[in-house]
Amino acid sequence: MIRALLLVTACLAGGAGWMLLRHGGDPGAAWGETRTALPPSLAAYLPPAAAPPAAPKPAVPARVNVGTVAAGSADLPVTRTAVGWIEPIATVLVRSRIDGVITEQLARDGQSVKAGDVLYRLDDREIRAQLTRDEAALARDQATQVRTQNDVRRVGELLSRNSASQAQFDVATAESKVAAANVAAAQAAIEADKVRLDYTTIRSPIAGRLGTVRVTAGNLVKGNDSAGTGLVTITQMKPLRATFSLPERELDLLRAALAGRAPATVRVRASGSDALLATGALSFVDSSVDQTSGTVAAWALFPNDDDRLWPGQYVRVEVDLGTRPGTVTVPQVAVQPGQEGSYVWVVRPGDGVVERRGVEVLSAQDGTAAIAAGLKAGERVVVEGQFRARAGVPVTEVPQDAGPEARAATPQSRKTLIE
Repeated sequence: MIRALLLVTACLAGGAGWMLLRHGGDPGAAWGETRTALPPSLAAYLPPAAAPPAAPKPAVPARVNVGTVAAGSADLPVTRTAVGWIEPIATVLVRSRIDGVITEQLARDGQSVKAGDVLYRLDDREIRAQLTRDEAALARDQATQVRTQNDVRRVGELLSRNSASQAQFDVATAESKVAAANVAAAQAAIEADKVRLDYTTIRSPIAGRLGTVRVTAGNLVKGNDSAGTGLVTITQMKPLRATFSLPERELDLLRAALAGRAPATVRVRASGSDALLATGALSFVDSSVDQTSGTVAAWALFPNDDDRLWPGQYVRVEVDLGTRPGTVTVPQVAVQPGQEGSYVWVVRPGDGVVERRGVEVLSAQDGTAAIAAGLKAGERVVVEGQFRARAGVPVTEVPQDAGPEARAATPQSRKTLIE
């Protein structure tokens, strides 16, 4: 009997091993088929087959906290950017009108002057002497004029009594006219002397800032010396203009902005910086397009009351050429760069799951990005906690565009967004 049991056990062990290999290592399936193959009298002595393990339940992703805002809509200006430079409206190279020696220098390097301020004085002794001589000549000619006028009156009386001839009257009349002409010439000479005397005081023709003073007191200057470097250069500082160029395709927008009721707004920023230097108005568009570069030149005027602009300074010019109504806007921090372009994380309404949405950015300025496509106004985008956002992951929103009371009422809003 014992031998029979040992033989049955060996057979069972061998059969179970073969069944285990057949079912790919699944012991439950192998043991169940083994029980089925045995006679009922022997299968009753075997323990029941183990139940197969339950399939694992899928893990539910945990919610994460993110800060969100609703995409807005606004009428944004159509802005074009160009590189420009600051130019003065007027620059004057001061020269002497007459020959002379500088006796007094009032101009100083970098001095701010007004129109009419004295810059230099020249030696005027010779001109004053000439003026005195011409004044004496005038007095002489005026006396001669009086004498000839009396002669005309006396000869005329004699002619009326037939005591003088017509020829005598004609001679007296001619001499009187010559005397009057001499008086007029003497007066003109005096006026010329006064003009030359005024030239000995060199004044500023415009208001502005002086450059380097090239000639000092004691130097002999030549009148209207066009080949020389002049005495000093004056640059008008108020107002200044910013000159820039835009592509030919913007010509229609430029012309419309120039012809509008209100001047188009132009802003200038420092080169390589976002600092706003000044705000002015578009004042000129060139009458032709540069065929070499395919651009059209324009400039804008700036009051420059605070002297932040400087002639020759390179600036970044922003000109508003109209408005784009109903443009979707989001905080610039919500826009993320990607290999396929910019994108934002959008929270779906209802289930609170985030999805990645590709967008086309029109412009970004002052912390706000204008979206041309890919997003609608009112959709909520993630502005804080983007590094925890994953497609299909549910989130808990902490609205960043709500007031303090609304934030306090939001579940888990007191938790930090950066964990």
